[in-house]
Amino acid sequence: MARLLTFFALAALASVAIFYYAGLDTYHTLSPQGCRMSWMWPSYILQSHFDHSWTPLARRYSLWLYREGNLENNELHGAPILFIPGNAGSSHQVRSIASSAANQYFSAPYQVAPDFANGDYKGLDFFAVEYNEDLSAFHGPTIDSQTAYAKAAIDYILSQYAPETSIIVMGHSMGGVVATALLPNPRISAIITMSTPHTLPPVRFDRRIDHIYTDNLHDLATDPTPLLSLCGGATDLMIPSESCILPYLSGDSNNSVYRRTVFTSALEGCWTGVGHLAMVWCHQVRWRVARAALEIAASPSPQIRSVALDHWLRDGHTLPPAHLPSDFLELRPGDYDTVPLNQHLLVRKPGGTRSYLLPVPLLDPEGGLTSAKFVLYASQGSIPPTSPHRPLPFRVNAYLCLDAETTCSPLAPEMLKLIPSPVVGAPFPTPDEGSDESEGVTLFEVEVSLVPRSHVAVRIESGDNQGWVFGGFADSEPVVAEVGLSQLLLSSIRVAIPNGIRTEVLLPKLPANALLVYRLIPRYDPDSSCSADTLLLPLLTHTSHPSETHYFPLAPTFPRHILLHTHASAPYITSKYREGHKLFIHSSGECWVDEIQLSVDWWASIGRWGSRYGTAAVCWAVGIMAIVFWDMWHLVENGAPLPDVEGSLEFFARKRLPGLTLASYFVSLLPLRVGLWLGNSGNSVFAPLAMLLLPISFGLVCVMWWLLVLLLWPLRRVLKRFSRHREDTVLRRPMGTLVSMGVILIVIFVVVPWQVAFLGCWLIHFYTCAAFLAELSVVQARHHSGGEGVPLAVLPSESAQDGDSPASERIMSQNMPSSPSARIPLAQQINAHLLVLLFMTWLLPLVAPVLAVWVRTLATAGFTTPFDGDHNFLYVAPFLVLVEILSGGDADRYLYALFERKGRVSPRWGFLALAGVAFFLGPRTTYFVFEAASAAFGWAAISRLGPFYWSGRSFWRRS
Repeated sequence: MARLLTFFALAALASVAIFYYAGLDTYHTLSPQGCRMSWMWPSYILQSHFDHSWTPLARRYSLWLYREGNLENNELHGAPILFIPGNAGSSHQVRSIASSAANQYFSAPYQVAPDFANGDYKGLDFFAVEYNEDLSAFHGPTIDSQTAYAKAAIDYILSQYAPETSIIVMGHSMGGVVATALLPNPRISAIITMSTPHTLPPVRFDRRIDHIYTDNLHDLATDPTPLLSLCGGATDLMIPSESCILPYLSGDSNNSVYRRTVFTSALEGCWTGVGHLAMVWCHQVRWRVARAALEIAASPSPQIRSVALDHWLRDGHTLPPAHLPSDFLELRPGDYDTVPLNQHLLVRKPGGTRSYLLPVPLLDPEGGLTSAKFVLYASQGSIPPTSPHRPLPFRVNAYLCLDAETTCSPLAPEMLKLIPSPVVGAPFPTPDEGSDESEGVTLFEVEVSLVPRSHVAVRIESGDNQGWVFGGFADSEPVVAEVGLSQLLLSSIRVAIPNGIRTEVLLPKLPANALLVYRLIPRYDPDSSCSADTLLLPLLTHTSHPSETHYFPLAPTFPRHILLHTHASAPYITSKYREGHKLFIHSSGECWVDEIQLSVDWWASIGRWGSRYGTAAVCWAVGIMAIVFWDMWHLVENGAPLPDVEGSLEFFARKRLPGLTLASYFVSLLPLRVGLWLGNSGNSVFAPLAMLLLPISFGLVCVMWWLLVLLLWPLRRVLKRFSRHREDTVLRRPMGTLVSMGVILIVIFVVVPWQVAFLGCWLIHFYTCAAFLAELSVVQARHHSGGEGVPLAVLPSESAQDGDSPASERIMSQNMPSSPSARIPLAQQINAHLLVLLFMTWLLPLVAPVLAVWVRTLATAGFTTPFDGDHNFLYVAPFLVLVEILSGGDADRYLYALFERKGRVSPRWGFLALAGVAFFLGPRTTYFVFEAASAAFGWAAISRLGPFYWSGRSFWRRS
C-alpha cells in the first residue's frame, strides 16, 4: 500500500483506539456508579393460558408472572403491572423491582406491612413478557411484533381482574419504546421507562423505526397517561442519555399532560449515574420505582398518580405538593431564641421543640439590594414534606414575622429538596454501595424582602438529640462569568467565589452540549477549615437542563476530578438549552472555596464523540467510496483505463480530500436543520469536528481495503492451486437467466429478507474477485514461462511499488477498448471487480443489524417464524444483476457497456448524488444511504447493462 494511504490507515486506527479508550474512561470519570446490589427469591410462573387463541405471536413469545418465593403465593392478589424488557433483554429483569415491591408491601409471609395496612393499598402482580432476547433496537418490524404481543398481553392480564382495573406498564431500554407505542390505551394508568431512548433511535438503519418514533412523539404530546422517564446519564454507555429526555411539550399540553424526565444523578437519595443494565437492579432506583408503583396502584386519577410519581421519584427541580405548614406560628416569650444580626443559626443535636428568630439583614439602598436569600439545612431531618426515606424524628419549618407581630406566616420555599452530604476523604458516590435511605440534607431556599424589623422564625419540633440544623442569609445576586468556549480551548479561566453558605455562579455563554466536558478545579482559602468536623463541606450542584443535575463534593481530599458534563443538547437532538450552566455551592461556611478554575477536559470530551459519530463515520465512508467511484467512472468515460483501487484511493487523497476537508468546515457553519450533516445546526463551535471526521473516515476506507487484500490472499492461493482455467465461452440464455433471477426474487419476497440476499451477493462477488485474481496469477505465470502473452495492467499488489507517484501519473498506457468486440485486459477487469467489492463491503454495515436480527429470530423462535417487513427485493435487485454480469467470462464486455460514454446524462452522477445523501442525510437517517446506493447502481444497470443485455451483443461465443 502506498505510503500516503498507509499514513491515513494508521491514523484512523489510532483515532479509533483513542475514541474507544476515552469512551470507556467516561464510565469511571464523568458520573461513576454507586449502586447497592439487590437480592431476591425469584419464582416465575408461565401464563400457559395466554396462547395462540389470544395472539398468533404466542408461538414466538411468552408471558410470565413473578412471585417472591418467601413472601407471596401464586394467586393474583393485587394490581397488575406489565414489565417490557429491551433490546436483547429478558423477562427475568423484572425480578429486582418486583422483589422490592413485595418486600415493601409484606413485612412477613402473607402479612401486609403496617405502612400499607390502611387505605386503598394493594399488592402488585408483576407480569413480564419474554421476547427471547430479540434485537429490537435494530429492527422496526420486531418492535411492531413486540407491541402487538404486549397489547394482547394487557388484554389477557386485565381479563383476570375486575372490569375497571387498570395496569401500570414499565419498560427498560427499547421496552420503553414499546410501552409508549401502546398508547393511547385508557386502561394503562401510568408508564415508567428506564434508560429508554425516546427522541433518537440508537440504531438508525431501519426506516420503520423512524416511523415508530414519529408516532410515539405524537402520542407523548397528546395522550393524558402519566409517563416518567428515568435516565442513567453518562454512566449509560449503551444509549446517549440526551435521547432519554422526553421532548418538550409546547402550548397547553404542558398543563394537561404529565411528562417528567429524571436523571438518576439528581434522583433524591440516589445521586449517582446508573449503567444501562444496572437501571433495573440498582437498589437506590428499584425500591423507589417499586414504591411509586404501589402508590400509583392506589391512586384513582391521573392527577394523583402524577403526584405519586413526583413524590417517590423526585429530582428536586420542582417543588413537592403541600409544601407549606398548615398553621401559623404564635410566638410567646420564652419559647424562642434570637440569633444576632448577620449571624448564622446552628443547632447541633436538637432536642424537643424550640423556635429561633433570625433578623432580616438591613436594607442596603446604595447597593441596590432589596432582598436576600434565606437558606436552611436540616441534616437527616425533614422540612415537610421533604426528608430522607428514613429520617430522624425532628422536623423544621420556616416562618416570616413582620415588624413587631407575634403571629408569623409560613414561608413558601423557592427550592425544597434533598441534597447529598459526602464524607471527607471518601469517594462519592461510594462504589458498589451508594447512598443509604437515611442519608441526605434537606435544603430550603426562599427569597426574603429586606423589610426593617422583620424576622425569619425557624421552628424545630420533636428533636431527639441527633442531626443538626443550620441556616442564615446569603447574597441573592449570582456571580456571572461571561466565559465563552474560545477562552477555554487552549487555556483556563478563574472565577472568584465570595464566601457564603450559598453561592450561585452563572456561565450564560458557555456551550451546554454532550460533546463537551469541562474540568473544574476548586481553590480554597488557606485560613478556612476543611476537616472531618466541618458541618457541611462545600457541595457543588451543576445544572444545565431542567431535568439534569450533578453533585460534586468540593472537599480538598475528594479523590476524583470534577468534570462538568451535560445532555442538555447534542447532535441530532432539538433543544432550546444550547448554552448556559448554573453552579451552586452550598456549605456551612467553614470550608471556603474562594476561586474555581475552568478548562476543557479534552480526553473526556473525545470520549463523548465516538459514541455519537460512529454511524456518521460509516456513512461518510460510503460517501467517500461514491466519490471514488464517480472519479473512476469519469476517467474511464474519457478513454482512460480502469484504475486500480489503490490508485483511485490515492487520487482521492491527493485531489479530493484537501478540498473536501476545507469545504466540510464551511458546510458545518450553515444553519442546517438538526437532522442533517453532523446535527449541530451550524454551531461554529463544532465545525472542526467535520474536518476531523472526514480524514478518519477515509483512513477507515484504506483500512477496509487492507483487510480485503488480506482476506482475498488465502482464497486466491487456494483457487490458484485447485481451480481450472476459466472458459472464454459463456452461454448466456436470456430466458434461463431471467428464470433464475425471478426465483431468487420470489424467495426474497416470500422467505428471506433482502439483507440476506445482499450478503449472498457480497460473498459471491468476493469469491469472483478471488477467482479472477487466481486466474490472473496463472496467466502471468504462463507469460513468464514463455507461454502466450497477455496485456497487463497495474495490479493492486504491484501498485505499491509506485506508491511515491500520484495516481494521475500512473495511468496505464492501455486505454479502454474502442468497441465492444475488443478485449478489456484481465487486470483492468479485476480493478473494477475490486472497487465494486470495496464499495459493497462498506454497505455491509448498513444491513448487518437486520441480518443479526434475522439470525437471532431463527435461533430463538424457530425456522418457521415469519420475518416481516424486509422483503422488498428492489433494494437488492441492482446488486444481483451486477454480481451476475461480473461473474461471467464476458464481464469485460459488460464493463465496456457500463462505462461507455453515451447519452446526455451519465449514470455516474447517481454516485455523486449518493455521496450527498451519505454526507448530509446518512448520519441521522442512515437507511437512506443504502436506498440511494441501490438507486445509483439500479440506474447504471437499467440505463447501460439492460440495453446491452437485450441487444444480443452479450450472447456470443469467442473464437
